[in-house]
Amino acid sequence: MLESSLQSAQHPHSLMPDKRTGTVALFGEVLADVFPDRRVLGGAPFNVARHLQAFGLHPVLITRTGNDVLRDDLIATMTGLGMDTLGVQSDPVHPTGQVQVHMENGGHRFEILSEQAYDYIHASVTHMVALAVQPELVYFGTLAQRHLISRRALGSLLRSVAVPRMLDINLRAPWYDVTTLKRSLAQADILKLNSEELAQIVRLLRLGARDEVQQAAVLLAQFHLSNVLVTCGKEGAWLLDDEGNIISLPAGEDIPVKDTVGAGDGFTSVFILGLFKNWSPEQILLRADRFARALCGIRGAIPPSDAFYAPFRKAWGLNKG
Repeated sequence: MLESSLQSAQHPHSLMPDKRTGTVALFGEVLADVFPDRRVLGGAPFNVARHLQAFGLHPVLITRTGNDVLRDDLIATMTGLGMDTLGVQSDPVHPTGQVQVHMENGGHRFEILSEQAYDYIHASVTHMVALAVQPELVYFGTLAQRHLISRRALGSLLRSVAVPRMLDINLRAPWYDVTTLKRSLAQADILKLNSEELAQIVRLLRLGARDEVQQAAVLLAQFHLSNVLVTCGKEGAWLLDDEGNIISLPAGEDIPVKDTVGAGDGFTSVFILGLFKNWSPEQILLRADRFARALCGIRGAIPPSDAFYAPFRKAWGLNKG
């Protein structure tokens, strides 16, 4: 059964100590979406960290910002939410990461800028932070690996602590390539991606498998993963383990959607929470899906107040950290 596999030697349930601090290191980008009239903090590592903080875990965001107004906004936001800022480095040259949002033809076009501070995360500082906080899980993606300096910092982090590693694929053209994908997959234990990203990786790596489950199985075997988590938007999600067990979450009821920004990050955060709380795989998928769907009912990736999380904490028996 998948549950027993989740508790095997290759899975976080067994690798994490019995007495857990709930510390998760999240490596990567902080991005400000810059609209003509406002700025909105985001980036997958930041979004996931904010949710984990609300659910009582101890996220440590390892990133780098410029010495600018956006850094001030980030530090003020994190401090106000009670989030640990130890891993937020400061860059004297490069600006805090930005995504320019261009209003075109009644829609939006997003331009991820190059040469941002998160491209220059410092390896030695990252190593010291990792030793100081002793995370029990490392979360990382692909966007922050587009520059050699931050790739070295990620390598330093992964060498510093022998803990499970969760790779959250985020394919943002033109900021990825086959080499980065292969290296990231080889460094991971748990892979999370959506169905569109799975199809892209299949093409890029020329896996040749016919259906999605076979494709995930090839990835799992080729890169010695313990689990592959595939989200399918409103159609649900499924999880494949290294014994070939599949847990599927069917499509849920249709809900009013304001936007889907950050829904995947919400799903990821509850998946990580479930690992720490020893929830069954079925519980993890169901609760992650419910939270992601709720996020689709608000504007943006981050709820405007802590009250949004209260019903979930109550339903899941969590104490606010």
